[in-house]
Amino acid sequence: QVQLQESGPGLVKPSQTLSLTCAVGGGSMRGSWYAWGWIRQPPEKGLEWMGMIGSDGETYYSPSLERRIVISMDTSKNQFSLQLDSVTPEDTAVYYCNARTYRGKDYWGQGTQVTVSS
Repeated sequence: QVQLQESGPGLVKPSQTLSLTCAVGGGSMRGSWYAWGWIRQPPEKGLEWMGMIGSDGETYYSPSLERRIVISMDTSKNQFSLQLDSVTPEDTAVYYCNARTYRGKDYWGQGTQVTVSS
């Protein structure tokens, strides 16, 4: 059973860079995977799709974030990462990593709270 686990700082100061990593356990990233992505949920709001990276390395980002976001993957470490620059308090959210197979099955991390505050 594949498991995803997010990790990273829970508190980031405004204007700094938010960096999160999603470790993939129980399976290799070099398999039948379609894409790896990040989704977040701000307080009292719905889920927001942030972006994803395909198994071929192609990235796709939300237009509202594309100037600040980078998603990368390291198959040798079985992990993928999120970098969000110039954060503001509006970036405070629970961040989830996601993996989707070519058959359309989704796997989710448990989520990690990130607060942007000075």
